[in-house]
Amino acid sequence: MIDIKDKVVYITGGTKGIGKGIARVLLANNCKVAISGRKLADAQATASELGSVDRIIGVASDVCNYEDEQRAIEAVVRTFGRVDVVVANAGLGVFASVEELSIEDWNAMIQTNLTGVFHTLKASVEQLKANKGYYISIASLAGINFFANGSGYNASKFGVVGFTQAAMLDLRKYDVKVTTILPGSVTSNFNNHVPNDSDSWKIQPDDLGELIVDILRMNPNVLPSKIEVRPTKTS
Repeated sequence: MIDIKDKVVYITGGTKGIGKGIARVLLANNCKVAISGRKLADAQATASELGSVDRIIGVASDVCNYEDEQRAIEAVVRTFGRVDVVVANAGLGVFASVEELSIEDWNAMIQTNLTGVFHTLKASVEQLKANKGYYISIASLAGINFFANGSGYNASKFGVVGFTQAAMLDLRKYDVKVTTILPGSVTSNFNNHVPNDSDSWKIQPDDLGELIVDILRMNPNVLPSKIEVRPTKTS
């Protein structure tokens, strides 16, 4: 089993929900963590809440902006000396029928959910190659199952699955592992939801953190390239 102590992990969209849960679990497993958010104050506040300054930092980045992601990776390297693992988690969803979905909402989802995943990998790929690292995208079961009112979200997440699987084939020759995780219903702040007791049946953000720990600890000869994960029961 691989030792992940002191592995340096960069997580986009890490100020709440899934990203925050993943960060919390990785810190508990002795990783060093950097989380990003669009607002530096939010990222730094969450980092301060989760751990000590020598183990976690918060950085500002809008994944829609490639230069932001470059600066974020540079900040992680300045602080921790390297990047071993990248978790592309930032995302948003707007759900409406095709005739009602605005151009602005379509573009926002494609830019954040899909182009942002590309920006994150593009900005970190040299670090991952140098350190034989691991890139993990957080897609969705909506990336393989279409539904009414989901055209924009489905398009972005189908794209994430396809992009990540192709990137896996591109990078495996450098001993860089690439995985995409497709969660079902997760308790999170996604789409302005406020978590409450009615979410108890769902996957919890920390559950995905535990899954990522398991992935990182797997035998180097094993690559779980696409993982679907669902709640045991429905509401």
